[in-house]
Amino acid sequence: MGEFGLDILVIPMIVLGVIIVLGMAFWARYKTVGPDKAMIVTGSYLGNKNVHTDESGRKIKIIRGGGAFILPIFQQAEFVSLLSHKLDVTTPEVYTEQGVPVMADGVAIIKIGGSVEDVATAAEQFLSKPTEALRQEAQEVLEGHLRAILGMMTVEEVYRNRDKFAQEVQGSAAKDLRKMGLQIVSFTIKDIRDKNGYLEALGKPRIAAVKRDADVAEAEAVRDTRIQKAKASEEGQKAELLRDTSIAEATKEKELKVASYKKDQDTAIAEADQAYHIQEARSQQQVTEEQMKVALVKKEKEIEIEEKEILRREKQYDAEVKKKADADRYAVEQAAEADKAKRMKEADALKYKIEAEAKANAEQKRLDGLAIAEAEKAKGTAEAEVVRLKGLAEAEAKEKLAEAFEKFGQAAVLDIIVKMLPELAGRIAEPLKSIDKLTIVDTGHGEGAARVSNYVTSLMATAPEMLKNVSGIDLEKLVKQLTRQPEHHIEQKSEELNVG
Repeated sequence: MGEFGLDILVIPMIVLGVIIVLGMAFWARYKTVGPDKAMIVTGSYLGNKNVHTDESGRKIKIIRGGGAFILPIFQQAEFVSLLSHKLDVTTPEVYTEQGVPVMADGVAIIKIGGSVEDVATAAEQFLSKPTEALRQEAQEVLEGHLRAILGMMTVEEVYRNRDKFAQEVQGSAAKDLRKMGLQIVSFTIKDIRDKNGYLEALGKPRIAAVKRDADVAEAEAVRDTRIQKAKASEEGQKAELLRDTSIAEATKEKELKVASYKKDQDTAIAEADQAYHIQEARSQQQVTEEQMKVALVKKEKEIEIEEKEILRREKQYDAEVKKKADADRYAVEQAAEADKAKRMKEADALKYKIEAEAKANAEQKRLDGLAIAEAEKAKGTAEAEVVRLKGLAEAEAKEKLAEAFEKFGQAAVLDIIVKMLPELAGRIAEPLKSIDKLTIVDTGHGEGAARVSNYVTSLMATAPEMLKNVSGIDLEKLVKQLTRQPEHHIEQKSEELNVG
């Protein structure tokens, strides 16, 4: 188990070590290059991008401002600088087209070209050489072309048109430098001179002409100065006269204006005094008006305060009356609620009593039921006896009732019916007992409460009609007959007395 665990640890360590070694190898073989250099990669497996192939089929890869992985054994990388170089180009005495010996000095800025072909050409010629060799070869090429161009031009052309001279040299030398992978950034002529004084003599006529022109210009300037001075003196005198005249006119205008101003000032002072008195009167009037307005506003405020006090008292009185009415209403409501609660408690007590009695009756019936079976037998005998006795009693009662009807007649019947009327009225009014709360709505004619009693009276008025429909006895007719009999007896008595 221990050896197996050790193997498990060794394998990842080996893999990690291999990864580290490969990473270091990659880091060591990955080359980068800045924008001021070019990396020349030679060997195999160069690919197709930025690869230059010469006439013999040899290939090199050019990399600028980037990086590449250099395959070990198969590839090799070297660097070439793309920085510019300053060259001081000078010539010994060179005969111009006219045969005049002159010397020329110039400054050239060169660098390796930016294209792949230029870098490949420069690498082929200067990769293993020092930078000084590149500078020397380029300088020799430029000096040769400078001498060649100088021999094809006159001294006057070289002296008067240096830009053309520099362009001719640059255009001629650029072709040869291109074959070396180089390009001219700029070329300027610093100086052109000779030892025989040709250039100095060439400038003397111009110098003499310049001096002559200067003398003439100086004389003309003196003349013009004198003329200008005379004109200036004349104009100065005229200006002084004009100034004196202007001063006199200005003095006159000033005095006139001062007098006018004095007049206007006096008038303004008088008008101001008059206006002051007028304004003072107006101000006094405004003060009086404002005082009256203040008094009026004060009076209006007092009236407004008095009205608000009256309104406050009215509201206070209304509030007190309303408060008392609310208190009375609340007391009535509380009394009604108390009465209602009392009635509900009484109803609950009655309900509890009825429920208790019902439970007691049920228990009693349950106990009585136990004896029903024992009394069933005796009950039959007793019922038979009861039926017999009941029949005898009913027969006796009917006999007595018949005797009573025969003896008393309709009066007995009326007596029985009258005794039944209270029970009938109770049955008719019994539905009113179930009413918990009765609300009477009166429309203002005082008929609300009367309608309740009229309702009961109307129900009682239907009792005779109900009795007639149920039993066939016309109570109204019976009462009328009974009331007529005393009158008939009284009439008979009167007749007997009259006869006697």
